[in-house]
Amino acid sequence: MSSDFTGDTGPFPDPPRDCGPIDAADPMDEPCVPGGLGDGPGLRASLEAILLVADEPVPGVVLAQVLERPRGEIAEGLRALAAEYTADGRGFELREIAGGWRFYTREDCAPLVERFVRDGQEVRLTQAALETLAVVAYRQPVSRARVSAVRGVNCDGVIRTLVLRGLVEDSGTDPETGAILYRTTGYFLERLGVASLDDLPDLAPFLPEDIEDIEDNERTRA
Repeated sequence: MSSDFTGDTGPFPDPPRDCGPIDAADPMDEPCVPGGLGDGPGLRASLEAILLVADEPVPGVVLAQVLERPRGEIAEGLRALAAEYTADGRGFELREIAGGWRFYTREDCAPLVERFVRDGQEVRLTQAALETLAVVAYRQPVSRARVSAVRGVNCDGVIRTLVLRGLVEDSGTDPETGAILYRTTGYFLERLGVASLDDLPDLAPFLPEDIEDIEDNERTRA
């Protein structure tokens, strides 16, 4: 779709507003737009829906193209939304920045958001999960029995949780015992911020030297 606009109205003339009841107190309350989006949402809802999923500022010209509305009408609608959010004291605001519009957390709410993100990370991975994940990362491919031997506790439930989180995955079976082997995933590397397992620090000195004997004892008891 062309982006060559010659004025506020551009290639899209103002559509007649005769397709539904309009709230005179709200210029953006438009149930449908003939010749445009059809029987779709009003301007306010359309702008909010697009901006909600945007991961970078969206230029007004792009919004005008998508919604098939004059740029002047889009600009007026965006300013009205921004003023409304500020007046209502919302936890977010609509800012015009870097040539476009985007939702941002209101500045005085930033400490709460930071606390939520930080605490959420801690809740998602318990100490037991972190220890189990470390064993898998350094000993992979590794069976649940071996992970449990290293940690000294049964790790079946924790490993299932790590699999559900996408951090650990099935890596086949041990040809001798038939036990399922596990390894870390690409998502694990992404969350850790490393390119490959070679970038992990050396942990071998901290692992038991008699790990094979420990595992054999675990299998015997099982």
